[in-house]
Amino acid sequence: MEAPDENDCCSVCHDTFMLPCQANCAHWFCGECILRVWQHSAALQPCKCPICRRTINLLIPGREYQERNRDAESERLLREISKYNRLFGGAPSSVIQRLRDMPLLLRRFFRDLLDPQRALLILHRTRFILVVFLSMCYVLSPIDLLPEAVLGLIGLVDDALVVFFALFQVSMIYRRFLVRQHG
Repeated sequence: MEAPDENDCCSVCHDTFMLPCQANCAHWFCGECILRVWQHSAALQPCKCPICRRTINLLIPGREYQERNRDAESERLLREISKYNRLFGGAPSSVIQRLRDMPLLLRRFFRDLLDPQRALLILHRTRFILVVFLSMCYVLSPIDLLPEAVLGLIGLVDDALVVFFALFQVSMIYRRFLVRQHG
């Protein structure tokens, strides 16, 4: 989702969104509100989501508002969001945190692939292409670690694991792309 639902409101101020930002947990907040939550908690640590209490280590401004609103206040908020992402976006995160971020990142990634202006920025990354290409080659090749012909359904496990780890890697590459872009 590139923007929150029209009927939705910020869970901090309970008003319509002003420069909405999506956290890595997929919840939306006003840019000003989530930055205030961070500033009133421990400023040297990432803040926790007011809804689900997950650590927020990435804030993604809504693209529609980012392109449309270019007043001084919006620019200041975008700079503050970039600062937050620089401080906490590249921080090491646990495997559990990465797995929880994966659905949001993959959803946004595939949506960005359909946007012709953004797709070229993403696809020129050779590492991404290499991960996808090698995983497809393994899944489609007749040589398997666990052959389906011998082991039946269990033989599909290694193919499913390769696809899962490829999607996991793609979501982490896209996360670094978002941190660089918004940080």
